[in-house]
Amino acid sequence: MKIGLYFGTFNPIHVGHLIIANHMAEHADLDQVWMVVTPHNPLKKKSTLLDDYHRLQMVHLASEDFPKIKPSDFEFKLSQPNYTVNTLVHLQEKHPTYEFSLIMGEDNLKSLHKWKNYEAILENHEIYVYPRISIEVENQMFKNHAKIHMIDAPVVEISSTFIRDNIKKGKNVQPLLPVKVWEYIDHNNFYKK
Repeated sequence: MKIGLYFGTFNPIHVGHLIIANHMAEHADLDQVWMVVTPHNPLKKKSTLLDDYHRLQMVHLASEDFPKIKPSDFEFKLSQPNYTVNTLVHLQEKHPTYEFSLIMGEDNLKSLHKWKNYEAILENHEIYVYPRISIEVENQMFKNHAKIHMIDAPVVEISSTFIRDNIKKGKNVQPLLPVKVWEYIDHNNFYKK
């Protein structure tokens, strides 16, 4: 089975995440997309980040109507700070018959050469890249790499930061969130402070 790993804090998961995950599940040669909820990143302010299990619950709620999209708490079990290369090794050990690929935005591809052991990632895994609007100069380093696949996915410019900021300001962001995720956020009064 071929699994695409879509990493994120998903704080909160929004329709943009689902559009990308579903597009990859339907149009790339992947059997499933696992939305891997990343635990607290030491570089992000904890005050803005909901508890890991609340974010995982929102991914469950958002993906339950999409049979090819699965939530994953795999990184919760790994020591922190964690690197993608380590997660891939642990996943391969746990699921030796699965083939794991990465899903990332074009903006992340530009910094891939700065990732820990990025050469090992590219040697053992394919990467599916979706487009992002960017003013940066394109990194030519991976332009024709055999393991990197540019996927003609919709360009989605919705951010979790925008959603959190606007909830705090009392704005209506319901169209940007799956209905059950909005209800969960509203019921728990998340992001209002």
